[in-house]
Amino acid sequence: MTGTPRPGIPHPGIPRPGSSRPGGPLLLGVRHHGPGSARAVGAALEAARPGAVLIEGPPEGDALLPLAADEQMRPPVALLAHAVDDPGRAAFWPLAGFSPEWVAIRWALAHDVPVRFIDLPAAHSLAMAEKEEEREREKEKEKEKEKEHPGSAERAGEAGPAPVPVDPIGVLAETAGYDDPERWWEDVVEHRAHDGGRGDPLAAFAALGEAMTALREVYGDGGHPRDAVREAYMRIQLRTARKEFDDDVAVVCGAWHVPALEARTTLAADRALLKGLPKVKAELTWVPWTHQRLARHSGYGAGIDSPGWYAHLFASPDRPVERWMTKVAGLLRDEDRFVSSAHVIEAVRLAGTLAAMRGRPLAGLGEATDAVRAVMCEGSDMPLALVRDRLIVGGALGEVPDTAPAVPLQRDLTRLQRTLRLRPEASERDIELDLRKDTDAARSRLLHRLRILGVGWGEPTEGRGSTGTFRESWRLRWEPELYVRVAEAGIWGTTVLSAATARAESDALSATALADVTALAERCLLAGLPDALPVVMRLLADRAALDTDVGHLADALPSLARALRYGDVRSTDTAALGEVAAGLAERICVGLPPACTGLDDEGAAALRRQVDGVHTAIGLLAGAVPANADGLRERWRAVLHKLAARDTVVGVIRGRAARLLLDDGHLEQDDAARLMGLALSPGTPPADAAAWIEGFVGGAAGGGMLLVHDERLLALVDAWLSGVAPDTFTDVLPLLRRTFSAYEPGVRRTLGELVRRGPAAGGGTGAGAVPGVTTAPGFGPVLDGPRADAVLPVLRLLLGLDGGAAATENDEQALGATG
Repeated sequence: MTGTPRPGIPHPGIPRPGSSRPGGPLLLGVRHHGPGSARAVGAALEAARPGAVLIEGPPEGDALLPLAADEQMRPPVALLAHAVDDPGRAAFWPLAGFSPEWVAIRWALAHDVPVRFIDLPAAHSLAMAEKEEEREREKEKEKEKEKEHPGSAERAGEAGPAPVPVDPIGVLAETAGYDDPERWWEDVVEHRAHDGGRGDPLAAFAALGEAMTALREVYGDGGHPRDAVREAYMRIQLRTARKEFDDDVAVVCGAWHVPALEARTTLAADRALLKGLPKVKAELTWVPWTHQRLARHSGYGAGIDSPGWYAHLFASPDRPVERWMTKVAGLLRDEDRFVSSAHVIEAVRLAGTLAAMRGRPLAGLGEATDAVRAVMCEGSDMPLALVRDRLIVGGALGEVPDTAPAVPLQRDLTRLQRTLRLRPEASERDIELDLRKDTDAARSRLLHRLRILGVGWGEPTEGRGSTGTFRESWRLRWEPELYVRVAEAGIWGTTVLSAATARAESDALSATALADVTALAERCLLAGLPDALPVVMRLLADRAALDTDVGHLADALPSLARALRYGDVRSTDTAALGEVAAGLAERICVGLPPACTGLDDEGAAALRRQVDGVHTAIGLLAGAVPANADGLRERWRAVLHKLAARDTVVGVIRGRAARLLLDDGHLEQDDAARLMGLALSPGTPPADAAAWIEGFVGGAAGGGMLLVHDERLLALVDAWLSGVAPDTFTDVLPLLRRTFSAYEPGVRRTLGELVRRGPAAGGGTGAGAVPGVTTAPGFGPVLDGPRADAVLPVLRLLLGLDGGAAATENDEQALGATG
């Protein structure tokens, strides 16, 4: 690095930072979230005993500082600032237990010393961030113009690319001969507290301040143009505090800012830098933070890769590696891995040996991780991933006192979380809800209401057990950003119920598609919003009456059918919803056949999905609207027969209609074979025949097993495929591959084996056999009654049917109906 001064050379005419303070404040330059810096700050404050402590942070948070001493306050936490008129415009100032700023705050409160924030107010920083975003959007527009009209940027005198921000720790590490900034910082700072030495508590700040002074002589603002404004404001606040406390003040700030705070500037010059800054009205509060969020590379001072390791270093008074290995051993034992005391001893020894070989004063995280991998994980990275998630990063979630400011909606949410014993956690977890239980039903309503409000605390998932309507499965994970989402949702109401109701009504009025309104009706039922449902239903009836597009109606019906089912589970009156759904089903039955002709491949695939959805929905409606059940089923059945028999209907829809009828027992096996024979006849274009096959046996829902157990259909497909001309085979191959790739590997393997064996000699002569089509080996032509009867006791047990000889006949009839 050419021209870079050596760290350790003081700036001419400026007293050393951290030296005796008769002529100025004590400047403690730190690394945000550095445990070594935090420990050094505590020692320096204890030694210097300043009359006031100034901390880099938004001054609007001064009123919140006393809460840091509350017994309920447990880091990691963060100051959350958001614009009052736009809560989504927010910023965080996270603090961990090992953050130097947090240590300084706690020291000041414990010693009854005034403590203040002195950074640029959040009112300005939020507004400036908005302006910067606008400039970025303008730059993107200019780039688009440049693509369309090359050279326009140069003609407009556009400036070159912005300088890359400087990483001061990275520069110092490179100067010292390190290729890893984190390793350099560990060696020169973090390990100082565990080397047994007791030197001058201010010496480290003096050395770091000198190094930063040298860096700023070379790099200026280091690619951070906003720093000039921030530092001007900090200098003004520092001047005020020096007058108030007779220079007996300590400043805890990022080490990068120390040279700027020492710079000799005039008050007028600093005020000039602040003149005309944009401003918004901002509110601040404390919110819980997480170690996972600290590990992400976003947010003020965040982006540390190992917050759990840093917390361990800060909390360990001695022997940090030994204590760390003990934690790792405990974690692995909890996961049923064999780890003995001998493993711990050997891992500690190996970490120390690796540190000596690498020329490090003490073993760091890299050495500890390598030792754990070799000794406790037997060279495997899989258990090491668990160590990283649980210990190196960690799952800590902070807490804030109830007295912390919060929007009314947040307070209501907190109350509900406690009442329902649904504690927010930073780690991801799955829960199963039984909607027949009052507490679980209330939890379900809360999670669905939050989803309507855009607060994504939980996501519905496929349950591991029962998939009935009385059970729900959720995956929960609380992120700090959700506090911002709650603040944004506060415009809709002061409670979760009132806010979700108002938001649902607004969404219904602004919805443009019928499917959006029906989906909203379903969400209202799931969320238990009786006051919003009439508004949604009125709009739904109006939209359904005016919409003549069969595709739109088909998209809307499944949501209504599910809503009827969920409404029944939750004892909700859904009579009006049932009338709308029945009307939609009738219109679909009338308009679907004409809509299935003249479609391209994309349109046919979309319509096939819609036919599947309508078929399922009508099955649900028949149970939810008993008065129209038989008539609705009959009309839909007639529509499917019509679709399956019409040559003008696209192949994939004809095949799908035939398959749905066959599965429901309304199409005989012989009729299905006849329809397949017609569809695969030599006169049918190969592409149309392949589309019919895709509709009939495509998808993972039993299509492959149908071919496995019906040798006639398999033989028809095999004969057709063998007769496809070579010049057209490549045209139908993508369709066939898409069809058969959806099958389970075992099904594909069985089909291949059946085709490879070919027809069995003498097969195909049993009852129901098609003349000229032989039976595949292992499959009989008729049902084997005794073998089928053998599974009835197990099925009775699974379905909860009463046993006993007297009930056998009824049970068999019931089981036959379920098949």
